[in-house]
Amino acid sequence: MKVDMSWIDYLIMMIYFVFVLGIGWFLRKHMKDANAFLEAGRSIPAWVAGLAFISTNLGALEVMGMTGSGMKYGMLTTHFYWIGAIPAMIFLAIFMMPFYYGSKARSVPEYLKLRYDEKTRGLNAILFAVMTILASGISMYALAILLEKVLGWDFNISLWVSALIVLAYTYLGGLSSAIYNEVLQFFIIVIGLLPLVFLSLKDVGGWSGLKEGLAPIATANGYAPDTFVTTWKYSAEASNNPLGVEWFGILFGLGFVLSFGYWCTNFLIVQRAFAAESISAARKVPLIGALPKMFIPFLIIVPGIIAIVLMNDPGKGFALPLDAGGKPIYDYTIIMLLKQYFPTGMLGLGMTALLASFMSGMAGNVSAFNTVWTYDIYQSYIRKRTDNVIADDRHYLKVGRLATVAGVLLSIASAYIASKFGNIMDFLQTIFSMINAPLFAVIFLGMFWKRTTGHAAFTGLLSGFLLALVHHGLTAPTGANTYFKGGWLGVVHTYPVEMAQNFWTAIFAFTAATTVTVALTLLTKQLKTEGDLKGLVYSLTPRITNADLPFHKRPAGLAIIVAVICIILSILFW
Repeated sequence: MKVDMSWIDYLIMMIYFVFVLGIGWFLRKHMKDANAFLEAGRSIPAWVAGLAFISTNLGALEVMGMTGSGMKYGMLTTHFYWIGAIPAMIFLAIFMMPFYYGSKARSVPEYLKLRYDEKTRGLNAILFAVMTILASGISMYALAILLEKVLGWDFNISLWVSALIVLAYTYLGGLSSAIYNEVLQFFIIVIGLLPLVFLSLKDVGGWSGLKEGLAPIATANGYAPDTFVTTWKYSAEASNNPLGVEWFGILFGLGFVLSFGYWCTNFLIVQRAFAAESISAARKVPLIGALPKMFIPFLIIVPGIIAIVLMNDPGKGFALPLDAGGKPIYDYTIIMLLKQYFPTGMLGLGMTALLASFMSGMAGNVSAFNTVWTYDIYQSYIRKRTDNVIADDRHYLKVGRLATVAGVLLSIASAYIASKFGNIMDFLQTIFSMINAPLFAVIFLGMFWKRTTGHAAFTGLLSGFLLALVHHGLTAPTGANTYFKGGWLGVVHTYPVEMAQNFWTAIFAFTAATTVTVALTLLTKQLKTEGDLKGLVYSLTPRITNADLPFHKRPAGLAIIVAVICIILSILFW
């Protein structure tokens, strides 16, 4: 599988590394206290934060995982964008950012402390810290695969070298370095992968040729001829589509629970909006990010769908490496496509795009981890603030930098866990379904029902997470060969694919958290006064109108534009 790269390809990659490290080196002089290092001083322009918002998600998970998922599930994978991201991003911008940003909370766990109590913050901070480490490990694993298979490096050496590069620029420039590098990485990913779309699509005869090539493959697998190029058309029955999920699981499990849990409560993502220069800018950040987000499927999922045709045409000479069980390793899809189509020079650009996707994914997780560790765990439970503000800020800056180092080392350990999964997208969705789904239930109730109590929120959050663990332990996808995929308590139900298991894990976790929180709220006393909840609950917070701005510059106007484009895309590929 090794790809032959020339000195030009390596030169392009080296230039990219110089720029990445140069940004960190340039920003290091501004890292004088914890606020600058962990929060970017809340000074980032909306468009920069918006592109960083989407680039954080455009990591190894998305580029390698989504291309692999495109090959497994076809256009159904776009559900993770048009129904699984855009509605939640609009909701975050219009309804939730005024609470997050206006409360002056430095993280999502800190918002939970302000809205509920300390124990709810502590539980979320611990769960989130674990999640970011696992997610960061996935990014590291993805890049180590890339360097091993493409350059012939040893997997372990690849893991450590790549980790040190990200550690260097994150340690030097903090969150600001991560954000500005994410913007650079966004453009490199687009420029590096766009030619792949055109070259591969041309090779199969354009869109019409792709549909013709997919028809007999879909039929041979027991699906309708156009199943791989549609989204909702065959979702009435789970057995009618390769995703193995019916419309309710997609709409409620992904479109509501998983997506709102991820985009509205995951501090890794929301942190970019937290860093914006004003509350108006913070509300625009998710909407600015939503505009390119809607078109990313054409950049990374469509090539995966094209790979289905290539795999089934012996004349194309395209093949994926196989695992020990003889099954294709879908994570390698994008690498093999680059090898198939890119000549010298372009190959270096394509590989640099994959390196960039790794950088954005890992740096985003590490910068979120060091903030939550420093503010929500260390400052809250180990060493509280004193009367010496200057000394405190310097101390927490040092702690934040040490947390960055620790986060990278822990990520290396989690990378070896990620290697047990056949598709990294499935692994990360497993984590999100357990942690983000119950968290969204608790935050949603807290923002829109002022009666919700701290005791109820803590118990609901814990119950949702534990039920998700139990559901994962009692179920498994077909053909599972490791306990990481479930069934470690005994298999009482088998799902057709991993993604179906994840959707239902999220649904059970969200339902349990909601039920327990509502029930206990009715049985416990609200300890917070309306004064305490002002700016934290919808009914007690003044509305922001932005009437002085033109329609397209208001968050509400921009949200309408985003929604209309999303609806049009969904209809076109129904």
